[in-house]
Amino acid sequence: MRTCRKRTPIIRGWTVIFVGLFSCPLLAAGPTGPEQTAAVRGEHALVSRAFLPAAWPISAYYQAWHQWPEQRSKPHDYARAFADHYGLHPAPYPNEGLPMGVRTVQGFFGKGLTNDCMLCHGGSMLGKSYVGLGNASLDFQALWEDLNAASDRRPRTPFSFSNVRGTTEAGSMAVFLLSLRSPDLRLHLPRVDLGLQTDLCEDVPAWWLLKKKKTMYYTGSANARSVRSLMQFMLNPLNGPAIFAKEEPTFRDIQAFILSLEPPKYPFPINTALARHGEGIFRTHCARCHGTYGKDWTYPNKIVPLDVVGTDATRLHGLSERSGVYYNRSWFAHEKKGWLADEYPVRKTDGYQAPPLDGIWATAPYLHNGSVPTVYNVLNSKTRPRIFTRSYRTDAEDYDPEKLGWKVRVLTEAPETGLSAFERRKIYDTRQPGRGNGGHTFGDDLTESERMAVIEYLKTL
Repeated sequence: MRTCRKRTPIIRGWTVIFVGLFSCPLLAAGPTGPEQTAAVRGEHALVSRAFLPAAWPISAYYQAWHQWPEQRSKPHDYARAFADHYGLHPAPYPNEGLPMGVRTVQGFFGKGLTNDCMLCHGGSMLGKSYVGLGNASLDFQALWEDLNAASDRRPRTPFSFSNVRGTTEAGSMAVFLLSLRSPDLRLHLPRVDLGLQTDLCEDVPAWWLLKKKKTMYYTGSANARSVRSLMQFMLNPLNGPAIFAKEEPTFRDIQAFILSLEPPKYPFPINTALARHGEGIFRTHCARCHGTYGKDWTYPNKIVPLDVVGTDATRLHGLSERSGVYYNRSWFAHEKKGWLADEYPVRKTDGYQAPPLDGIWATAPYLHNGSVPTVYNVLNSKTRPRIFTRSYRTDAEDYDPEKLGWKVRVLTEAPETGLSAFERRKIYDTRQPGRGNGGHTFGDDLTESERMAVIEYLKTL
């Protein structure tokens, strides 16, 4: 049953969905005192505060099940059913029984519901939740549509926030929000045409990788120590320019927390002799791009040209040059003055950054668009499924410890008709724009025994 009885206007007909879109928060101050490090303050701000104004009434959470296909009555264990339906995970911190990424906030008209950074950056592996692990289960589109509909508003979003489950249109959202602002962050209506493209299909990277990186985002286009870049998703219409300057110190603490994160350790037995053999193979074939590991680790911060790595080009070319120019005119790029130029502008690159591989066992699926389910498939491109689906749960039975990644069900063809949009987003079709699974064929020349040895070594990272 879908209901949509009235629309709630905001800013020339836009709905309240713009209040919380993909945003990081308007933060209150965390704990203070000499004993509190920046990382501790940042963690407190990130997990204990209501970040944004309310986007929905509390009732939307309890009424969302009315939008679920074939659901005739409210599930008995509603909190779990809600989380499973949208691909959310239990919060490992106090959150009033709500999953990571959803929280209550006091609004103008009482208590309401909003989202926070852990919607995308709070994941689960083998049933355990982690702040900073990308959420590879999330159906971002369904969550927004259903909460809007349950709030008696038009469910349709201004563009697709997600085209396939477990991925988001994060870069597109950043461009969209920036297009609503002048360079000094005053609201700009109508929005600036920055060439919005919405088929980028981005897998959410793990936060703990940032500590090794000098540049960030899949294309290495931004400085990894920029604090203001973390704030760009605050660009909702109710946050004025003064808020950004006020909250920059809080985001500096949040960055310190992000840079303190460590990956979870592989929980299953490891063949240490095989792993040592795999380390040698890794150093010969992989380390020049992905670095070395251990006490004296190295990381080259290497951007591999597209004509070398050969992976899907949509994300590389999907953010227009004018959006980069506009960003560099804005407050975000003027964080720290240098002698010749501002320190943190974005730049165009010619490829994708080879990431560090710390905790790689926990970060499936792989490639920047999540098109490859396991590490084995990364190292043997001939085995990559063309069309597949999976449970989108994160329990032990959903994980493949041998191939290092998610168990999938391979489909011969994607169903053409009869599927709801919700069910269609569960199917990863690598023939669709932004979802190609080609490229990164560097493991194809390994023998099968060498490949398995490398995988065993990667479990130790």
